[in-house]
Amino acid sequence: MGMMVNNRLFNCPRCGAEIKGDSAPLPTVDMLIYDPELGLVLVRRRYPPLGWALPGGFVDYGERVEDAAVREALEETSLRVELRGLVGVYSDPARDPRRHTISAVFWGRTEEPSRILGGDDAGEARFFRPEVLPEPVVFDHARIIKDFIAMLPRIGL
Repeated sequence: MGMMVNNRLFNCPRCGAEIKGDSAPLPTVDMLIYDPELGLVLVRRRYPPLGWALPGGFVDYGERVEDAAVREALEETSLRVELRGLVGVYSDPARDPRRHTISAVFWGRTEEPSRILGGDDAGEARFFRPEVLPEPVVFDHARIIKDFIAMLPRIGL
């Protein structure tokens, strides 16, 4: 039996084990990999919630969020990514249906977009033009993508 928080039961989203301890939000990262010609990378999730998402995941104990974003991008897309900036911090308690998370969302570029290949939690990884995204886009990632697209003129892209 998992942990009860606000009358909801929680298990580890990664391994399914019971979550023990307090009910503090979990730190996560999301990575918006962008190429002006190819678009942005989304991964098709292997585990619920099913759908398309930005590459991302949980920050390991002792890990910096910047390092977690680069690690998750590599694990889920096979792409080595250079961070270019912070898109924002997203903390709506409803952003993840599994439990409350707080995500530091970064954007970056890759020098080898042709190496893209889904791995780890991602069954597939692909570039999509921002105006033609697949459905469904899960979590709050459609909002994050919209926020990033609004940033493009300010960052010169």
